Amino acid sequence: MTTTEILTVDQVVDRMRTLAATLPAGDGVEIFNAMYLEVTELVRARLASAYFDDPVGMARLDTVFAARYLAAVDTAESGGQPAACWRPLFELRGNRGVHPLQSALAGMNAHIENDLPLSVLDCCDALGKEPGEIEADYHRINDLLAQVESQVREELLPGPEALRIADPLMHVIGVWSIDRARDAAWATVLGLWELRRTPLAYDAVTAALSSSVGMVSRALLTPLNGAGY
Repeated sequence: MTTTEILTVDQVVDRMRTLAATLPAGDGVEIFNAMYLEVTELVRARLASAYFDDPVGMARLDTVFAARYLAAVDTAESGGQPAACWRPLFELRGNRGVHPLQSALAGMNAHIENDLPLSVLDCCDALGKEPGEIEADYHRINDLLAQVESQVREELLPGPEALRIADPLMHVIGVWSIDRARDAAWATVLGLWELRRTPLAYDAVTAALSSSVGMVSRALLTPLNGAGY
């Protein structure tokens, strides 16, 4: 691992709850953190309910996955620049022209399309498994992500009083789909798995992945006519 120390699932939940209590309301990172906390609590509940074929392996994936987001938070808090995939969310976190749903989806974009495949590869390496051996549980985790994403869309989409921004908002967020994101993430897993023994190519592809994911996040965070929320 090249990210922060790996915590337990309970420690990840505690860290996210601490962030929830300290981040300013309406901050773009606070919005994503609230959604991600809900996902992590849902995964924790499923780990104890025979939902996964390999709960031990999925607990590790959950924490390795979370470590990449927490690393971005730690880097930003220390005055550094997060990875390219995360940079737009942290740079635009306080822009009042960005709707909360845009921040939520930009965080999901960075975390699913960049962090998830890299975390799967880290876990396969640590557990001595090939991607195909954890694919079923990978899709189960993605089902939980999709469940929360759907709830967040319903909660954050503007009501009738905000129809003036509904059309541009729908246009911006329409560029991203969680179904496409998780399919792309799995394709990335398979592609990088074949490159794992060629470090130069692997590093070049992962750097390009982070940059391209960051470009999509920046598009998702396009301010909507300077409107405040």
